[in-house]
Amino acid sequence: MIKGKKNHDREEEDLQEERSNKQSAVYADESELAEMFDKVLVCTGEECGPPACILNDTLQSGSRKTLHQNGQTNGSNSNGGGKNRVKRQGNKKEVVDLRTLLILCAQAVSADDRRTANELLKQIRQHSSPFGDGSQRLAHCFANGLEARLAGTGTQNYTALSSEKASAADMLKAYQAYISACPFKKIAIIFANHSILAASKNATTLHIIDFGILYGFQWPALIYRLSKRADGPPKLRITGIELPQSGFRPAERVQETGRRLAKYCERHNVPFEYNAIAKKWETIQIDDLKINGGEVVAVNCLFRFKNLLDETVVVNSPRNTVLNLISKINPDIFIHAIVNGSYSAPFFVTRFREALFHFSALFDMFDTNMPREDQMRLKFEKEFYGREALNVIACEGSGRVERPETYKQWQIRNARAGLKQLPLDPQLLNKLKCRVKTRYHEDFVVDQDGQWMLQGWKGRILYASSAWVPG
Repeated sequence: MIKGKKNHDREEEDLQEERSNKQSAVYADESELAEMFDKVLVCTGEECGPPACILNDTLQSGSRKTLHQNGQTNGSNSNGGGKNRVKRQGNKKEVVDLRTLLILCAQAVSADDRRTANELLKQIRQHSSPFGDGSQRLAHCFANGLEARLAGTGTQNYTALSSEKASAADMLKAYQAYISACPFKKIAIIFANHSILAASKNATTLHIIDFGILYGFQWPALIYRLSKRADGPPKLRITGIELPQSGFRPAERVQETGRRLAKYCERHNVPFEYNAIAKKWETIQIDDLKINGGEVVAVNCLFRFKNLLDETVVVNSPRNTVLNLISKINPDIFIHAIVNGSYSAPFFVTRFREALFHFSALFDMFDTNMPREDQMRLKFEKEFYGREALNVIACEGSGRVERPETYKQWQIRNARAGLKQLPLDPQLLNKLKCRVKTRYHEDFVVDQDGQWMLQGWKGRILYASSAWVPG
């Protein structure tokens, strides 16, 4: 299991390390997933513990001050792709600045100067490795992207990586490792579920429309809480939306997710109905969503709008089309969590540089919180971060689907679509800050800007969450 720094006792109600070996057999059997959902995804004690752990004012203002003073600097200095990485060769010490080498290589690739690009790639390869420290792994991953761009095989490589199908059980195992090392997804889910529960406290029917449901790992915790409602659970309807899979059964995965959630609802006596949609999101019509009168409607999208194309590719931006649809749905609440990135610029070198800063924070975060030989870490870095970085670096046009925007850009888009931001719940924010402070490494940050809850690592804001209603 993962041994983080200063965080060996966190997530104790979610992940019981002593069981991890016994559970390896369970992962193989999908019929046991409902039980695994309880163990990994459902926190039965989400309170922070003793009030003493609520951050006091000095600590709070201190962390905020550091964050704003440092802006991106704090994060980018300590994890910016290997500044002054020392490698011994014989008796000589050679100082290798991997970040500069990568940027020079990107400039050569951009100018189609193949000779220089190949020479630089050779140097980068000598000093990088998928098994090294954070900056060496980052350099390995970015070199793969540069190589694919030079060879013109970006889309091909990306498609090959994307078509590897993992079972829900394998994904749950990876997710378990991820939330042990890092709070980002967990905190975004607690924020979302808490907001949805608050908006539906008197509902007899709750209808969740989830853009990007994937394996549905967000919902067991919410289902569990609905089952404990004093006056009995409401009927839960979930419309699970995904992109179509390639092949003969485009909706297979999203339908499987529905079957697993149905089993889980049965286990906890929550009446359930599921509607699977597998099509391009901008083509979805309001009728596809089967909204009934008298139900509380919650729209949810965690981190997936970054995959919608924008105005630089299509005149009618799919982002705006989907936001306009959400406005038309007239939901009781819309939860929007985003990857806070500015690496979607059409100009390659600018985009490369921004992606380098963003991903170096992620690789550094893993380096600090997971052992180097951890299999799940290697899997994540290759299949998630590696695949995303490859797409950003080596793909163009409609093939480039990793296009995150900053929370300030989303703020403008959402407002333009007629949506109005809800204020953050200060109690919830304190609880989440405290959860991160007591269970995770001290360099993780939960903060606030306007009505956005921000999450970051060493001063770099990586994710943001907020709640909206029609204006």
